[in-house]
Amino acid sequence: MKIAVAGLGYVGLSNAAILAQHNEVVAVDIAQERVDLVNRQESPFVDEDLSKFLATAPLDLRATTDADEVYATADYVVVATPTDYDPTTLTFDTSSVESVIRKVVALSPTAVPVIKSTVPVGFSERMSAEYGRQVVFSPEFLREGHALHDNLHPGRIIVGDDTPAARQFAELLLAGSAQPETPVLAIRSTEAEAVKLFSNTYLAMRVAYFNELDTFAAQHGLSTRAIIDGVSLEPRIGAGYNNPSFGYGGYCLPKDTRQMLASYDNIPQRLMKAIVESNSTRKDFVAGQILAGQPERIGIYRLVMKEGSDNFRSSSILGIVSRLKQAGAEIVIHEPALDADTFEDLRVINDLDEFKRSTDVIVANRLTGELSDVADKVYTRDVFHMDE
Repeated sequence: MKIAVAGLGYVGLSNAAILAQHNEVVAVDIAQERVDLVNRQESPFVDEDLSKFLATAPLDLRATTDADEVYATADYVVVATPTDYDPTTLTFDTSSVESVIRKVVALSPTAVPVIKSTVPVGFSERMSAEYGRQVVFSPEFLREGHALHDNLHPGRIIVGDDTPAARQFAELLLAGSAQPETPVLAIRSTEAEAVKLFSNTYLAMRVAYFNELDTFAAQHGLSTRAIIDGVSLEPRIGAGYNNPSFGYGGYCLPKDTRQMLASYDNIPQRLMKAIVESNSTRKDFVAGQILAGQPERIGIYRLVMKEGSDNFRSSSILGIVSRLKQAGAEIVIHEPALDADTFEDLRVINDLDEFKRSTDVIVANRLTGELSDVADKVYTRDVFHMDE
């Protein structure tokens, strides 16, 4: 099979890599730097497993900025371009996805567009009707810093539409995974889009639940861990995804929950609104606790959302930084992923020893061994010392 992949972000490159084990794959991106890195078998972002895979696995994979050359001869075009949430229109900005589909239809009479980007419910069906071409939606379920791992070991493979083309694409994903027993579900594209949004909204709800449990425990002088351990022993609840934090963040959960809430326009609901509002309330609580100690200088330890990632877009700690800045606090940042002396007008200190010496309190969404020697001045809500 000849497969084109539009977009060399987490979703695009990890899918390109697993598909290139058994197919001819060409990835397309507008950034020449990313294209050059992939052609040198290097990852343009931090993902340890993906970097090793690109460097050592026998892959039929190359990258280019010339979309016309690739789309015209592809059997499938995987669309993995960004769809950021637009707070003005209250929906995802799908312009980049639509642009790819439009180009594919113009260049090839047979190529099947497969959307991996997150889109509003009903989008793929509308694209199919508008362009007179089957557009498949296949939701992506991955974590930042673990993009390849989560594609090699998927919990499920879902494709929108139970058609031969959709089924065949699901088989391609299954063949590229390391788990041939992975469940495959073929449903309507609109239902597949809803699965993506409801899945991420549920995860956000779980984060919000354990964060509010932690807030209660902190206000009453109780052990958060003891309560969570007891709650999680209930088999219907379980012990996964239960570590308190500064709130849910990253690229997916904040925008997907807002899209889900907007999708409930004129539909009775309370829970969706509560999930979105809870995340903001949590950040208010955390910032208030930090400021209550009246520190002279606050150190922010890492901006990245997860360990093993270099991405801090929509990271939960950014909301804390914003609130502390608004309160007039003096703040310095420690973030090795930043190649700069300042971040949003705040000083960056990437000499860890200097950072530790020059701060009264160190704010860390997740603890690491690097902070063990200054544990007495670290503020965190991390109970289990792990990312999920």
